[in-house]
Amino acid sequence: MVSETGFCDLGFAKVDIDRHRRRGFPEVIYCAGKTREHIREICRKLIANKQDLLLTRLDKPVYAYLKKSFPRLKYNISARLGYSVAVKRPAKGLAVVISAGTSDIPIADEAFVTLEVMGNRAVKLYDVGVAGVHRLMHNLDYLKKAKVIVVVAGMEGALASLVSGLVSSPVIAVPTSCGYGASFGGLAALLSMLNGCSPGVTVVNIDNGFGAGYFASLINK
Repeated sequence: MVSETGFCDLGFAKVDIDRHRRRGFPEVIYCAGKTREHIREICRKLIANKQDLLLTRLDKPVYAYLKKSFPRLKYNISARLGYSVAVKRPAKGLAVVISAGTSDIPIADEAFVTLEVMGNRAVKLYDVGVAGVHRLMHNLDYLKKAKVIVVVAGMEGALASLVSGLVSSPVIAVPTSCGYGASFGGLAALLSMLNGCSPGVTVVNIDNGFGAGYFASLINK
């Protein structure tokens, strides 16, 4: 049932159906650790309230299970995101998602798909890390048109600071867990991004492409 506080109490979950009004996008379902039956019931409640679906860290077998109940549900295997848009809206603004390397693409895709589902005009610029900085410079004119830029990088995470020093738009840095032993599962990139000398950079948690895409959407709109 819907309470006057703006959420539906399912017993195992309290679905925040008021979030779209407050934040501009419905509650997003983080799937890791939830049973597929619980995920299905949360989806049903959101759909009953005419809200978009965005499911993060969704494994393919669970998606296949959900697809039987929700035929319109789509899936991006790289980003591990499931999504369904109730009403398609014209894409707004321009958000650019950059990955330092090919290994960073799954996290970059998580940010990219999040941006698209939330109604943003988003473009990809992948494998342009500091090991071959001319690849980035080749797209500099394009980057300067962006309202917000998401930079996804592992290893030493230097790309975010470099990009921020070249553009006027805000940059959201996403450290990834890609790298050899001394990268400490992304901690080295995280600390590098937090200590970057270029102003105008905010940093999200390791491998949190969704969080970067969500924040970029708020800026872009």
